[in-house]
Amino acid sequence: MRVLPFSVLTLALNASIALAQAPAAPAAPIAPITAATTAATATATESPLAALPYTPGLDVSAMDHSADPCQDFYQYSCGGWIRNNPIPGDQSAWSVYAKVTQDNQRYLWGILASLAQADHASAERSPNQQKIGDYFAACMDETRIESRGAAPLLPYLEKIAALPSKRALAALLATLHRELSAGILLGFGAGQDMADASQTIAYAGIANAGLPDRDYYLKTDRRSQDMRRQYLAHVARSLQLAGVAPAVAKRQAAAILRLETVLAKASLSRVAQRDPYQQFHKTDRKGLQRLTPSFDWHVYLAGMGQDGLDTFNVTQPAYLAALERQLRDVALDDLKAYLAWHTTRTLSPYLSRAFDDESFGFYQKTLLGVPQQQPRWKRCVQQVDQQLGEALGQEFVARAFSPELKAQVQHMTKKIEDAMARDIDALTWMSSATKARAHEKLRAVANKIGYPDQWRDYSGYGVVRDDYAANVVHGTAFETRRQMAKIGKPLDRGEWDMTPPTVNAYYNAQMNDINFPAGILQPPLYDAKMDAAPNYGNTGGTIGHELIHGFDDEGRQFDAQGNLKDWWGKKDAAAFNQRAQCITDQYAQYTVVDNIKLNSKLTLGEDAADLGGLLLAWMAWKSDIAGDVSQAALEQRDGLTPEQRFFVGYAQWTCESQRPERLRVNAATDPHSPGKYRVNGVLVNMPEFARAFACKPGQAMVKPADKVCRVW
Repeated sequence: MRVLPFSVLTLALNASIALAQAPAAPAAPIAPITAATTAATATATESPLAALPYTPGLDVSAMDHSADPCQDFYQYSCGGWIRNNPIPGDQSAWSVYAKVTQDNQRYLWGILASLAQADHASAERSPNQQKIGDYFAACMDETRIESRGAAPLLPYLEKIAALPSKRALAALLATLHRELSAGILLGFGAGQDMADASQTIAYAGIANAGLPDRDYYLKTDRRSQDMRRQYLAHVARSLQLAGVAPAVAKRQAAAILRLETVLAKASLSRVAQRDPYQQFHKTDRKGLQRLTPSFDWHVYLAGMGQDGLDTFNVTQPAYLAALERQLRDVALDDLKAYLAWHTTRTLSPYLSRAFDDESFGFYQKTLLGVPQQQPRWKRCVQQVDQQLGEALGQEFVARAFSPELKAQVQHMTKKIEDAMARDIDALTWMSSATKARAHEKLRAVANKIGYPDQWRDYSGYGVVRDDYAANVVHGTAFETRRQMAKIGKPLDRGEWDMTPPTVNAYYNAQMNDINFPAGILQPPLYDAKMDAAPNYGNTGGTIGHELIHGFDDEGRQFDAQGNLKDWWGKKDAAAFNQRAQCITDQYAQYTVVDNIKLNSKLTLGEDAADLGGLLLAWMAWKSDIAGDVSQAALEQRDGLTPEQRFFVGYAQWTCESQRPERLRVNAATDPHSPGKYRVNGVLVNMPEFARAFACKPGQAMVKPADKVCRVW
């Protein structure tokens, strides 16, 4: 995946991690978390793991040998996995990545349950172990959470109700942003200066919306209208839980939807957001104030601890202009209703069961088709990982990520970068001058493998065993302070955007780095026991994928230092766009669900990275085994040649199933294509694949030579 600056400034699905504040409450006795009480929360198939399970990097049982690899290679590689791995009731989709994630979570569950049992006054736990253990204990204490009801929410609703005028909004919003979420009404945070990536500046932009995407507010088809009706009903029910009379809640929900619809109309589409130039509008405080004269930025910035700030990037000026009109025209009571709703929405997952169930009912069941809520242990592990991720990550790395494993992945990364350098030299469509700039950028890519060089300091984050909501709030306040402290300072290039246990990877265009957490470097995604072929197909393809993001339609617009700067010759850029259009045209033909076609302009970056990344992995693998007699001499294994094992290894990382509801949301919001197309859509463009499986012209997995797409 790709990371661009200040990703909070996007229309987003209701955050699963709310950043909340709660009032202090008298301490109550907390029953210790014991093995018996922990086990009682598990299903028959879920229990803490003492060790991570092993699944081979190429799993023959996951294949469907009845399928013809030349007709549908995804089915051939993944048909057995899909048949044997139905979507769990608490998931909207299920995949190899999701299964590894759950295995990691069950392993972390065991670690956290053990640390939660420890005497909190004992010196046996380090300060970080105390924090993650006590946080987990508080999250697991459903009795205590239920007894508090809506108590953590009420002080905020009282502040909102007491708002005397729109002019007083700035001070209140600063409080909500510091303690709840920096995406209510507008977004505010820290990000790299696109013109000077060595510096961190303030970003101001769009809010987190109640629906997943602007299209949910604007489309007029029957399904979209029905979803808005269900959203209105959810908003009204949530407000009623917060104490609003039913008739009033219904009126307020309608006013909230009107306001959100106006703001959605003024927001960039997800395709438009792929152009970084459309989200870079640098201004000073006077310019920011001119955009929203009805909002007192001086008061707001003082409330955020940024009183002297005078440099900003406004990601979407049209959004702030629309917000200004709403601040002038919308009744104060309607504005209060909007604030009350988003405050309730943010806090609901951390309140009593009635709030939690209502939030789940809409955001998971209705939107994504998830039949049942996740077990408590899983949600608590996720929450610790979200708010204390590097403290938890230290425990994971110490147990599951050896120096030898890190060295192996570093070696593979180096081989893939060498392949990229050779590929740049071999390009016939790129000029020498642009090639030189491409080499400069490639040499500057920082490779972050496993975990940060320096762990985050959580000493300023207070955690208690008897108040889950307070811990969530303390985490938000801690993170807000951490982000605000970056503004106006030189960039910390050692920082990570994912935690070590995460089963994912990313490229950051402004950092110009690729990041592979320890969580993604576990079997079957990387299998140290396996031969090189499937490892290069799987992890190697992913490394290549992230590297290509530095040179895809978005990443190529940033230079070696991460500055937004055009380093391409005009003819080179035109040649790139022509080749990228081939990919766009191909993927536009694929159906996601129902009659919904893939938005290939949205998925272009990921589709191009899939193709280019696997080509790099192939070249790197061939180069690597050329000097390794034991690998080069391998014949068939599991009935597959080394070349076939490479491609099956690639395909099996993305075995998946998705509920129709999830597919519909993804079609509008996800820059990744469905798994089937991430496999078949890539391999039809690789003659190496057709040769490996002796596929013939006219078969589905073989393109005519003049139709093959290739950029890198």
